[in-house]
Amino acid sequence: MIQIIAHRGLWTKPDEKNTEEAFKKALSQGFGIETDFRDQMGGLVVSHDPPAQDALLAKELAELYLENPVNAPMALNIKSDGLYELMAVFAADSNLRNYFVFDMSIPDTLGYINKGVPFYSRVSEFELSPAFLDQASGVWLDCFQSDWYDAELLNRYLGMGKAVTVVSPELHRRPHWGIWNLLKNNKFHLNSMMSICTDFPVEAKEFFDAQD
Repeated sequence: MIQIIAHRGLWTKPDEKNTEEAFKKALSQGFGIETDFRDQMGGLVVSHDPPAQDALLAKELAELYLENPVNAPMALNIKSDGLYELMAVFAADSNLRNYFVFDMSIPDTLGYINKGVPFYSRVSEFELSPAFLDQASGVWLDCFQSDWYDAELLNRYLGMGKAVTVVSPELHRRPHWGIWNLLKNNKFHLNSMMSICTDFPVEAKEFFDAQD
């Protein structure tokens, strides 16, 4: 079954994104987490923008994650260069297993590859040839301006043994139903190698769980 990843947690107001409460709500309902990592004072913290002093520590998020029976992954958007050594230590120390990083620069990705940190390569209408695809654990499939891809492309990556995380279009302030229907009509929602990152995790679960 498709895995649902809650974009910055489960929230109703924008100021709740990337907060401990939003993560707790998402994890308690079995959703994975997409969030943002930066460095601060020699450690990793959760923050989309340059972090404040009270930013949630990455290790605190990992503890929350491991306290819940969640099968969906933790998708970590890396917002700063040069974090691969910290990331490798963090993953080992926290016993984190079901996670991946994405959105690093090309030179920085080499550091993650050398450290053995699982990563996804981005594909979009502007990035048709994903970097380091052979070494990637999966594909982060985005659609910034249009629903540009089709079932054939999804099948191509799945056939290569790559997991695929679809970025739901509402993250770019576009209607999401076209992509959601593409996934369900072609039975991709039955494939455990598929996941979807969405602002609407509860609605997505209801939609993909519903019988036709």
